[in-house]
Amino acid sequence: MTIHWCGTGLSAIPGLRRLLEAGHDVAVWNRTTDKAREAVGDLTTNIHAFSIANLGQMLSPKDVIVSMLPGDWHVSLAELAIEHGAHFVSSSYIAPEMRALDQKAKDAGVCLINEVGLDPGIDHLMAHALVADYKASDAFDPENEISFISYCGGIPKMPNPFRYKFSWSPLGVLKALRSPSKSIRDFKELDVARPWDAISSYKAPLPAAETFEVYPNRDSIPFMTQYEFGEDWKVKEFVRGTLRLNGWADAWADVFKEVETLSGPEGDARLKEMSDQFWAENAYDEGEPDRVVLCVGLKAEKDGAEVWHKTYVMDAWGDERGTAMARLVSYPVSFAIEAAMNGKIAAGVHAAPSDPALVEKWMGEIGKLAQHLEVVDSKG
Repeated sequence: MTIHWCGTGLSAIPGLRRLLEAGHDVAVWNRTTDKAREAVGDLTTNIHAFSIANLGQMLSPKDVIVSMLPGDWHVSLAELAIEHGAHFVSSSYIAPEMRALDQKAKDAGVCLINEVGLDPGIDHLMAHALVADYKASDAFDPENEISFISYCGGIPKMPNPFRYKFSWSPLGVLKALRSPSKSIRDFKELDVARPWDAISSYKAPLPAAETFEVYPNRDSIPFMTQYEFGEDWKVKEFVRGTLRLNGWADAWADVFKEVETLSGPEGDARLKEMSDQFWAENAYDEGEPDRVVLCVGLKAEKDGAEVWHKTYVMDAWGDERGTAMARLVSYPVSFAIEAAMNGKIAAGVHAAPSDPALVEKWMGEIGKLAQHLEVVDSKG
């Protein structure tokens, strides 16, 4: 069984190195082989210039294709995996085109595992753990009113005036500012056209409580099914969103105003200009620590009183092992690869696992990657 790891960008390296150091048979594919050699050349010479045709020629049944490439490669690589009886792993959200491959994957007896990075990924594991804990508790009652939050953010460990720093091109962050979101607030769907229309304050139960600015992103609602909420549950709040340092909205106010006015090719050109400027002014310095904060909380209320309330909290930052972001994205990917190879994940298209044994095992390992990981019981 060979692991074909495609893509050696910044967020890919720690998990890839972990697999190589563990002695797995890994073929490394990247569009530029020099970058791959720079990243892992001390551990392997099995490095190839990425080509889907050449990859297809080297594939065998039970191999694993890992895509740490841009998202538009995932579906074609997943189809290639199915064709050769191989598994597929990526950290990205499941696109409709990926979900459409479910039956083909089942027929081929292979698993296509996605959403196994940081967010999406570790957040899913935390949600599954909390939902299972709540369902098994004495407080569980379908009549309870349920509130769920999941907020994740990569933020500078040492705050700057812009209240944000970039590890790679800011263009993706700027484009995301133009994306709508859907969540649940006060038992109703909340549709938000732009993130800055729904910024609120969140007090994270870290060892030293800290307040952040948060906003919903993407469409949260399908994740109620993914997290195995009961169809009869009374869901008061359900939001998956982004976390930023306090003061971010003020620091970015002019950015929001301008982004709102941009459209068409001229708008795209201006976004690129802004991206280049932000990269010049607010990129991480060499060796500067980043920080990742992730909070996933589940609360149940009856007659206005809390009967169950726990929050999974993680705080991690860059250290001698490298950036927190790279560790937390790529290590879970490596866990998913091993789970696929060991037959721990059923055939078909999947996100991060809900199986209690896998969740517990992975979270145990993730605890070694973060400086702080805790389930906080806030009931009262």
